[in-house]
Amino acid sequence: MTTTFNRPAQRLASGREVPRGLWRELHRSDPYALPTQSPEWMDSLTAGSGYQDTTRLYAAPHGGAALLPMVRRTYPTGGAAIVQSMPSSWGFGGLIAPDGVTPRLVASILDDLDRSSALRVRIRPNPLQAGAWEEATAGRAGVTAIPARAHVLDLDGGFEQVWTERMSSSTRRSVRRAEKSGVVIETDNTGRLVPVFYELLLRSFDRWAQQQHEPLRLARFRGRHRDPLSKFRVIAQQMGPLCRISVAWMDGRPAAAILVLQDGVNAHYTRGAMDKELASPVRANYLLHSTAIEEACRAGCRNYHMGESGSSQSLSRFKANFGATPVDYAEYWIERVPFHRADRLLRGYVKRAIGFVDAQ
Repeated sequence: MTTTFNRPAQRLASGREVPRGLWRELHRSDPYALPTQSPEWMDSLTAGSGYQDTTRLYAAPHGGAALLPMVRRTYPTGGAAIVQSMPSSWGFGGLIAPDGVTPRLVASILDDLDRSSALRVRIRPNPLQAGAWEEATAGRAGVTAIPARAHVLDLDGGFEQVWTERMSSSTRRSVRRAEKSGVVIETDNTGRLVPVFYELLLRSFDRWAQQQHEPLRLARFRGRHRDPLSKFRVIAQQMGPLCRISVAWMDGRPAAAILVLQDGVNAHYTRGAMDKELASPVRANYLLHSTAIEEACRAGCRNYHMGESGSSQSLSRFKANFGATPVDYAEYWIERVPFHRADRLLRGYVKRAIGFVDAQ
């Protein structure tokens, strides 16, 4: 039964005061909860990153509960903090609410966030709950909605139904081609394959730089700063068996790899990397995802989230070929000063200056 929030939700605890056992129970009870909203992911994020756990736990009038995973970053120079759910390159945040994420609940929690001293609050919610966030923020002063698009594959009916009814015929042919070419998939959930995955990611940084007309040194700096090797080592350690790295091997060489977080009834493809010259001719990525989707179905997952797609047409086509459907949603910034507009203008100027081209 969905709880109706007739009165404002009451904040019960923040940060490390939120009991991990209760967090895990709420996460397990919410059919939409993503692995990036778990306490293990929070521990991965805050381990030596400069972020502090400021997760907020709320009580509903009728006994329900809701939780907003959130981090705070402060700087040595002092000043107001930036609060995020979640930061860039750390996946989706937003509300965990076993009784349902409703516009009334979202509005109530936004009221609480409005009273914070943060310079900026950034929320990137679960795309499948976009409707509640859109309704709650419509016409709300001080909130900027940034349009976004993700792709999600419905696993209802199991892998056989996904394979025959949702995956395109070209995708099935690509999977068979990879198998006939001798591509071998190895999956590990102990962190052993992190170095292999990261080496492919470094090669991807260089490829993306070329595609986007970005200076190679700048691309490598941005990539290593956003996604250092230590980040994935910590994720593998903190997430444990929930973190699955799969590598596609061709003639004993790593051709492609993906990192999938699989927790409860939702799997989340989080990162991918490849050696394009080795992976593309044998369609290694198709076999990688097909294998991951089959495993998610076997584990009882309801959805296979394929992450942010942005405006990239090629990325959208790739995901749609597996049967994933586009989900339009928005990221929300609550600002005391119009930082987002200034940031967008500055980024646009820098891109024009270096001839940056967004991936298509």
